[in-house]
Amino acid sequence: MAATEPVEAQLLAQLVELPVAEVEGLCALLGAEFAGRGFTLSKVAGGYRFQTHPDLAAYVERYLLEGRHARLSSAALETLAVIAYKQPVTRSQLSAVRGVDVDGVVRSLVDRGYIEELGREDGPGHPVRYGTTRLFLERLGIESLDKLPPLADLVPGSEVLDDLEARLRDAARPTRPAVLRRRRSRGRRPGQGQANLGEAVENWEAGDAPGPGAPSP
Repeated sequence: MAATEPVEAQLLAQLVELPVAEVEGLCALLGAEFAGRGFTLSKVAGGYRFQTHPDLAAYVERYLLEGRHARLSSAALETLAVIAYKQPVTRSQLSAVRGVDVDGVVRSLVDRGYIEELGREDGPGHPVRYGTTRLFLERLGIESLDKLPPLADLVPGSEVLDDLEARLRDAARPTRPAVLRRRRSRGRRPGQGQANLGEAVENWEAGDAPGPGAPSP
């Protein structure tokens, strides 16, 4: 209870002078005993810690977050998800996946402690590679990255993708402007313009129309 971060079983074993296996067994018993209470003993980020029961998350979130801490934006959540599943990853790789510049979002995630530098690439410019931190695991309440949901469970089915692709194709087809279609639908028949011009010339020559420069009636 005094620790601010999850405590590893090896450290607990050293403190109480018991084998690691026995300490893990005792922690499992404590976790089962606290299961029906408002808090639990959970194994997260490679260690053990007391945390509130998941059923009470809404109340704890209201107390801790409302009006005190700004939540992550959708862009930050998307970038964090890409890093979690693709790490180590560089900024240029993140921009290629998301299709936008991610410099500001990456700086924000670093400042919050959710991602950190894991070294540099060997290629030109030696770009920095990023990965998630232990704090990221703590916030999600999981022991390791292996506990992340499989990507296959998050990807829509083939039918949904086919329907989306068909809609994108329809939206990409060039369409003629409505004004152009109306003009063509109301256009004159072939030769109609020439006939009207010929009639005007004949009327002028016959004196039925005002001559050049004469005022029209």
